[in-house]
Amino acid sequence: MKQITIQAGDLKMSAQLNDSETAQVVWDALPVTGSASVWGDEIFFSLPVKHGETADAVAEVEVGTLGYWPPGSAFCIFFGPTPVSTSDKPKAYSPVNILGQVIGDATSFKSVKSGQAVTISAD
Repeated sequence: MKQITIQAGDLKMSAQLNDSETAQVVWDALPVTGSASVWGDEIFFSLPVKHGETADAVAEVEVGTLGYWPPGSAFCIFFGPTPVSTSDKPKAYSPVNILGQVIGDATSFKSVKSGQAVTISAD
C-alpha cells in the first residue's frame, strides 16, 4: 500500500492506494492538483492520466473509498450517498476502478466546496 495525502484548503487527510494497476498509474502522476466537483457526497476532479475500466470496477462503494472514473479520467472521493445511491452507501454514476481508502473520517470531505483546489501528493 502506498500512502498519499489529500489536501483541500485547511483539510488534510491521509489515504492509502492499493496495489492495482490503475493506482500505480495515478501514483506515477503525483503530485496532482485539480478543481473539485461536488456531486452529492462525492468529490471528483480530472487527472492527467488515462486508464480503462477494469474487470473488477464497481458502482456501489463504501464510505471513504477512492476511485478512478474512466469516462472522465477522474479521481473520486466517496464520503456518503450520491444522487444515484439506492441506500446510504455511495454509488458512482458508472463503475469506478477502486484505488484505495481514506484513513480516518471521510465525512470530513463535506467541507470541500465545488471549484476548490484539491491536491494529492505522495507521502
